[in-house]
Amino acid sequence: MIKIDGSMGEGGGQILRTSLALSLVTGEPVRLSGIRAGRRKPGLRLQHLTCVQAATEIGDASVQGDTLGSQELTFRPRRVSPGSYTFAVGSAGSATLVFQTVLPALLLAEEPSRLVLKGGTHNPMAPPYDFLEASFLPLVSRMGPRVEVELTRPGFYPAGGGRFEAHVKPTASRTLEPLELFDRGPLVARSARALVSRLPSSIGQRELDRVADRLDWSTEELSVEMTPKPRGPGNALICTLEFEQVTAVFSGFGERGVSAEKVADGTIARLQRYLALSAPVCRHLADQLLIPLALAGGGVFRTQALSRHTTTNIEVIKRFLDVEITVQESETDDVEVRVTAP
Repeated sequence: MIKIDGSMGEGGGQILRTSLALSLVTGEPVRLSGIRAGRRKPGLRLQHLTCVQAATEIGDASVQGDTLGSQELTFRPRRVSPGSYTFAVGSAGSATLVFQTVLPALLLAEEPSRLVLKGGTHNPMAPPYDFLEASFLPLVSRMGPRVEVELTRPGFYPAGGGRFEAHVKPTASRTLEPLELFDRGPLVARSARALVSRLPSSIGQRELDRVADRLDWSTEELSVEMTPKPRGPGNALICTLEFEQVTAVFSGFGERGVSAEKVADGTIARLQRYLALSAPVCRHLADQLLIPLALAGGGVFRTQALSRHTTTNIEVIKRFLDVEITVQESETDDVEVRVTAP
């Protein structure tokens, strides 16, 4: 049994999700202690408990410690069963992170799967649906499997209520091909979308006006999207840069007491930091690519300086998979991350 200390590194929920994902893939049971010890409210919250429940159902697993607030968990998978599943967080907790917990095992499964995921799709503590759709999954599909998603309704904090579907079609060989990402290639398209739910559309327009003013983007590249049949108030600004080799997505989220202009300024700052370097992979995408490349047994990408979140993820992956993950820094603050099999 693999033992994982949940307080290692950044001490957050990613340790739990990666451990569950790779336990499903390898069939190795895992025991976690100190779950989310680095957080203000440690232990399993509703979102993390949903990840455990999803992994348990897909992997026909036996589990101990799967209760709210638990800091100890033992997970023993039996056999991954592809099929049709519905998982609901029951709050604004991230449905995208639940999906990413079970996705690696389904990429290598014997048959296709269809998932319906309900909960938060746009919140500041997780990759939004748009990042999943435009940035991460196209790269996964380049590695062999086909993964398609469709957003039915966005869900914002605190009401949640979002919903999206995912269709996962593994390759016939049930393997992943290595991926190399050294350059972005030329810019193909760019856009800024302001998502607005049960709030005045003027909030989204002010965000877009800020984008137009500071980035000199045209009105054709900007749009306000009002949420149909909204469950609660919410707002997100999504800026997308589509390059030939990779798509980068930057997001900001409205909150009470924060002006639309400040939301836009934060999003623009992240976009500009990305453009200031030549690396194709942003910090969030770097974190997400690690597991697929490790499962492929090879791959390499250039990215920005790694976050503590990512370096912790590397350590957890190496506990489950016999791969070498090396990080080589450059003088321009770019780093090269390389995954190799022994």
